[in-house]
Amino acid sequence: MSPHRSEPELLVLHTLRLKGFVDADVVALACRLPDHVVDAELQRLAAAGLVAHREGRITGWSLTPAGRAEGERLLSEELDAVGCRAVVEDAYRRFLELNDTFLACCTQWQLRESDGSLSTNDHTDVAYDAAILATLDDLDDRVQAICSDLAAVLERFSYYNGRFAVARLRVHDGDPDWFTKPMIDSYHAVWFELHENLLATLNIERASESLRVPR
Repeated sequence: MSPHRSEPELLVLHTLRLKGFVDADVVALACRLPDHVVDAELQRLAAAGLVAHREGRITGWSLTPAGRAEGERLLSEELDAVGCRAVVEDAYRRFLELNDTFLACCTQWQLRESDGSLSTNDHTDVAYDAAILATLDDLDDRVQAICSDLAAVLERFSYYNGRFAVARLRVHDGDPDWFTKPMIDSYHAVWFELHENLLATLNIERASESLRVPR
């Protein structure tokens, strides 16, 4: 059975939930939808008060509170209609089992402890970085499996495998920025977005997720 393809309305609202304040072309790329489809959807959603466009020195689209609520409603309806809530909940549990280790890995990549003080990791110690990358490789094997299981039921999760693979390859090829740097599709940026995607899909607030992990 092919994975479920979400409706454009859900994809646009959900992308703005994940990306925040962005231009329409960023939404189209993330949704894998033609520009004219996204433009028309944004205009329709704006007329309904679900999204807003800001003009000025910085322009872009963002969700309104009503748009966030509508997105959450559509996500819940989709899970029930597709019958994949248990798959997503299981993926979320498995992701959380990796999260603390990954965040610790990111800290180790950025900082080094020496004589009781922390300093910036300048990536000149090959053995130190290699140990962190070995942990990343193990985490990657496991998160790739999680993403594959999600992509088998919901197509909108199908783009994480490739994004993780590209970021990991670039780190191994010698560009340390692709591990944790913000504002690019670094491994940490993709990880953070996947985490937010799971939280939004299951309607779990990040601040209270430790109290609401599905059982």
